[in-house]
Amino acid sequence: MSSRDLVLGRLRAALAAGDPAPVEVPRDYRSEGTLDLDRLVERLTDYRAHVHRVPEAAVADTIADILPAGATIVVPPGLPPAWLPSTVTALVDEGLDNGRIGAADGVVTGAAVAVAETGTVVLDGSPDQGRRVLSLLPDRHVCVLRADQVVATVPQALARLSPHRPLTWISGPSATSDIELNRVEGVHGPRNLHIILLL
Repeated sequence: MSSRDLVLGRLRAALAAGDPAPVEVPRDYRSEGTLDLDRLVERLTDYRAHVHRVPEAAVADTIADILPAGATIVVPPGLPPAWLPSTVTALVDEGLDNGRIGAADGVVTGAAVAVAETGTVVLDGSPDQGRRVLSLLPDRHVCVLRADQVVATVPQALARLSPHRPLTWISGPSATSDIELNRVEGVHGPRNLHIILLL
């Protein structure tokens, strides 16, 4: 008897026995925490993201400092126009093909929520965030995050999110250390992540 036959036999036997009694899942884990924006910044920086703490009036100037003059960027259709500096050319994603998105100098998006404890920013495909592909193909991702979108813990973030939306969880630039434990950035997303945290 092969291993395959053994595994499939066990599955057939389990299915033939009928549905087992449901198992009670414990829900007594910690869900609350103390909100600490400095912790978010510390975690994001540790993950090699660049964090810019600025007032909302300075978003366009900050993006102008991050992106070279004349850069072409992709933006989702619901991104506030006031966030974009006049020094860049913005391509609004209204069905852009992957080649044009990947060739852009960067992307600017909003965010849905961020978790201070883990240094994670979550996108949910809302109009100011756009399709998932926008945050995966360009080499530079600039994400604008309001302070009131930051929560302390993952359970608090989940309470703000819909499981029916396409969620992208970002903790620093794309990277892997799977190859001989050498960190390689840009494997499945941008190598450069800039978070603009609005105060």
